[in-house]
Amino acid sequence: MEYMHAAMLLHKAGKKIDEEHMTKVLTAVSVTIDHAKIKAIVSALDGVNIDEEIKNASAVVASTHEAKVEKKEEKKEEKKVDESAAAAGLGSLFG
Repeated sequence: MEYMHAAMLLHKAGKKIDEEHMTKVLTAVSVTIDHAKIKAIVSALDGVNIDEEIKNASAVVASTHEAKVEKKEEKKEEKKVDESAAAAGLGSLFG
């Protein structure tokens, strides 16, 4: 995770995401360097429009959040129906 955070920090700062910069950032925060991971991340991000990917990820997160809100609303409606049915059943015991 630290490696991706370093890459995002470099991107935000307008620096090139390369092995040298990644190593400097990770060393600055006392992360034990794994050069294979750095090479893999640099290679994976080569040619990727990070701003566009962040925008797409934000849209996915927003739609997932909307779906969770809708599910919660459905559960609340179901619970209200169950409570009224239970109350009607109790009334018959005393009436």
